[in-house]
Amino acid sequence: MVTRYLDLVSLARALEVIRERFGSRKPRTETVPLEEAAGRVTAGPIYARFSVPGIHISAMDGIAVRSAETHGASETRPIVLPDAVRVNTGNLVPPEYDAVIMIEDVWIGEGTWTIRKPAAPWQHVRPVGEDIGESEMILPSLHAVRPHELGALAAYGVTEVEVLAFSAGIVPTGSELVPAGTRPGPGQAVESNSLMAAAHLRALGVAARRYPIVPDEPDQIRAAIERGIRENDLLIVSAGSSAGTRDFTASLIAERGEVLVHGVGIKPAKPVIIGEVEGKPVIGLPGYPLAAYTILREVVTPLIGQYGFPVPEPETVDAVLTTTLHSDIGTDEFVLLSVGRVGERWVAVPQSRGAGVQMSAVRANALMTIPSSKEGAEAGETVGARLLVPRGQAEEGVLITGSHDPCLDRLADMVRPAGVGIHSTHVGSMGGLLTLKKRQCHAAPMHLIGPDGEYNLPYLRKYMPGEDLVLLCVAEREQGLISRDKVSFDDVPTLRYANRQKGSGTRVLFDRLLGERGIAPSGIRGYEREFTTHLGVALAVRSGEADCGMGVYSAAKALGLAFTPVTTERYELVMHADALDDPRVAAIAKAVASETFKTVLQEMGGYRTAETGVWRRLP
Repeated sequence: MVTRYLDLVSLARALEVIRERFGSRKPRTETVPLEEAAGRVTAGPIYARFSVPGIHISAMDGIAVRSAETHGASETRPIVLPDAVRVNTGNLVPPEYDAVIMIEDVWIGEGTWTIRKPAAPWQHVRPVGEDIGESEMILPSLHAVRPHELGALAAYGVTEVEVLAFSAGIVPTGSELVPAGTRPGPGQAVESNSLMAAAHLRALGVAARRYPIVPDEPDQIRAAIERGIRENDLLIVSAGSSAGTRDFTASLIAERGEVLVHGVGIKPAKPVIIGEVEGKPVIGLPGYPLAAYTILREVVTPLIGQYGFPVPEPETVDAVLTTTLHSDIGTDEFVLLSVGRVGERWVAVPQSRGAGVQMSAVRANALMTIPSSKEGAEAGETVGARLLVPRGQAEEGVLITGSHDPCLDRLADMVRPAGVGIHSTHVGSMGGLLTLKKRQCHAAPMHLIGPDGEYNLPYLRKYMPGEDLVLLCVAEREQGLISRDKVSFDDVPTLRYANRQKGSGTRVLFDRLLGERGIAPSGIRGYEREFTTHLGVALAVRSGEADCGMGVYSAAKALGLAFTPVTTERYELVMHADALDDPRVAAIAKAVASETFKTVLQEMGGYRTAETGVWRRLP
């Protein structure tokens, strides 16, 4: 019997356990045809079977000569050679000759060769083994073979390669799981962790095999573990690692082997299992996708490295954190980030920290660690951001922070071919304004209505006076009530409402409309429940969590909901004027003003494009 979480160990201790138990293990090897070697890791050094070139060959079109016979040749004293041989590039240079003179420097007569400059020994001759000599090493051991190296290996006589052979089996467990491509019903979830794990392992050069979903039945899980151990060098059991009543993985591993670690002081992914069965490592992944991703990155990757596979060492940049983060003492927390260069510094915007929010990993291009000794990190603090993408790709990132609109996703897709990556963070119009004020984003989308009915400028004058700001109109958009059955604003006090977060332009507008009608916010059911996007509001309405909510028409249309127009508002990107010197920002501005983008807006519905692409400047 396994006691759950008897000893919650640190990540450092868990990795130490892996080194102690598996550090001396040697993987199997296998020999594969050369055409299958790309991406595989060499088991030993690879040597050339023959020299290249194998003979002396000409590096130029010209004549092969004896260099001693050319001494003294000059413009004033040309030499007529008694003997030479015409050669082309790549031709054999006969052994009696030791140099080649380019044909452009030769005057050819009737059976004669006249030159006006001498040739040095071995001039324009590629000697035997110039590229590589027979028995010379081509590649060292533990080298991940790159595609272009296959050509060199073939040229040097190699037809097959001995590589590390290491296979990982992945067993997904859970009665609530359904295969990918199946729409999940109530209480169900699409099984995606095994797909992610297999791709992660293959990128490390490991052969990965996915097994069918196993329901929460001990006998079936036991059989799956036994098969996985028999057929693989590493077994990963997805889900079943927590303290839930239906989690059998730890006890089943203990039946056949040993549970080395059950619970690591990290977040997300505390309930990870590290075990050993028949001398092979067994890893129990948590079920939440971000938790599983954390274990693949922080535990499985170092484990693979213990078997000799080269694992990537990501680059770290110093970045300014935009948001204060609180964390628990005693736990190392990994926080996914969107990072980008704003001016001369990197800026890091935290993604959602929910373990089940897979889009956080999709949107992130970096991560940071809040160590177990700290209670969090402060906004404005410089943190180490570990890049999850190549540095050049991270430098393409443009941080757009503020009000949400579905059209930002379409805009991001439009500028991607130009090498621009938009990272949108939805913190509401006021949140975007304050982020822009601190120069922690490139642009802030806003739609804040002022007391006189003017959009955005009153707030910019109040909070950013004296700043040189420009506003680019994305569109004038219809804002109204989203519902399943069309409702009016007068119906709102009788309905369950889905609200936007404080500081959002939609929330400001809604509060203004309530005030005009003398309706107290406390009288609105659901007023305290906040959603960060228009689609979030629409989904709450469609699911029946709420009867209505304020949002844009395009969100209602996307989910097939009813819409009651309330007003037309001006949705603008606000930025410092000098941001337009950045070619990435300039590319976004050009895309907004394009006819293509206007067509996209019209297809989405609920946008007026007469002002799209129009600039204003803060007076």
